[in-house]
Amino acid sequence: MRSTRSAVRCASSRGDWINSGNGPAFQPIDIGHPDYMGVLEADTAFWSLVRKENLPELFTGGSLAREYAGRAELFAEEMQALRFGLKPSAVYFNCTERCNLNCSYCYIPEKMRRYGRHMEAARLLDALEILGNHFRQTIEDRKPQIIFHGAEPLMNREAMFAGIRAYRDVFRFGIQTNAVLLDRETVGFLKEHEVSIGISIDGPDMQVSDRTRVNWNAEGVFDKLKSVLDELRDQSNLSVICTVTSQNMRDLTRLVEFYHQAGVEVCMLNPVRCTLEGARQIKPPDEELAHHYLAALDRTYQLYQETGRKLIVANFANIILSIVAPSARRLMCDISPCGAGRCFFALAPNGDVFPCSEFIGLPAFTGGNLFESDLNQILESEPFGLVKGRRVEDIIPCRSCAIRHFCGSPCPAEAFEMGGTMQCPGAFCGLYEQQVRYALRLLADQKSDAYLWDGWDHETENVFQYEQI
Repeated sequence: MRSTRSAVRCASSRGDWINSGNGPAFQPIDIGHPDYMGVLEADTAFWSLVRKENLPELFTGGSLAREYAGRAELFAEEMQALRFGLKPSAVYFNCTERCNLNCSYCYIPEKMRRYGRHMEAARLLDALEILGNHFRQTIEDRKPQIIFHGAEPLMNREAMFAGIRAYRDVFRFGIQTNAVLLDRETVGFLKEHEVSIGISIDGPDMQVSDRTRVNWNAEGVFDKLKSVLDELRDQSNLSVICTVTSQNMRDLTRLVEFYHQAGVEVCMLNPVRCTLEGARQIKPPDEELAHHYLAALDRTYQLYQETGRKLIVANFANIILSIVAPSARRLMCDISPCGAGRCFFALAPNGDVFPCSEFIGLPAFTGGNLFESDLNQILESEPFGLVKGRRVEDIIPCRSCAIRHFCGSPCPAEAFEMGGTMQCPGAFCGLYEQQVRYALRLLADQKSDAYLWDGWDHETENVFQYEQI
């Protein structure tokens, strides 16, 4: 008796027809465009824009199915490699549990941020040595990346600086900081050692920013952040992150204007991660958030038209890349499985290794300790396997969603804490729907390059082009 798998492989259908037999499963979606519909083959993330009057031809014997069939295997292999063939090349290195701020949405437990430990300098150097030895065995064509992450890494500045000095030839270094401790001496050191800098500013003015980002005395810090941003104006490898909540979503358009005026070239508008209860209390409703989010994207386009200077919203640019060039995407949160444990992992100050910084504070997701266990075994541990095994195909309603590989239903830590299981959607399904539709409208109107990094397609190859009659 033949197995089911063999029977499927030997099915006699020639694949001539859409949505039956061995034919492609094309799903039409309304993208809110007056002339075009989106048509997607979800398993391979294949897409096309089809004029509305031509849809009947597409589904009743048009040539797209035959053209697609000739490349379907290549598309499937590309998605398989992207989803399951990558190796970690970056570490989110938490050199301290402490933070000098008490942001209302932070995913790290308050007790850790207030009273937590630092990683001593000698220990930090040992960690970098172990990581360097590991990556020498797994990466050949580029330097691995170390991102000093938070809590607030500058609370343990001297240990971090010692690591950068000693290993600048081994790693590409970056830092994500709340910027309060970025004085001129620190900025000078980071520039000298070519450390990329990410800072967080959640509003265009004190009134908005200080609603959520305050110190332990409940005092706002916007004035300090503004002065740091002025100091970093000519910093080429600077990015600015905004955590979007119900407290600032109505000000996103003013915020991108503020960023643009300050000379920022790359920013991220990150919907708040709802891992802890404090963040969930200020989670914005998807529909309202999408309205303000897309208005801010519209404004970045207008600013580019007015000045000739782009402000790239990196996480939205990543959505566009997930459509036009999946393997060129630069961020790995919005894919399934996400990048946690596959493309990067996180190191806590005590040496515990987690799939991602979002899991720090959740002891069940520790894969092991860097100083006590073999790193290869940690990366193949059960907690890492749970995260790396989270697939949209196993989640309802994601498994039937046409845009599932442009979204990835992030984030596993968020899903686990909100729903008690990873096999449930992320917190902002509706927002991703709107972003993908917006991106497809830009492609229909040939505006997408205004939202992408210059030279994004350098080393990319066009493997399929089809013009709908």
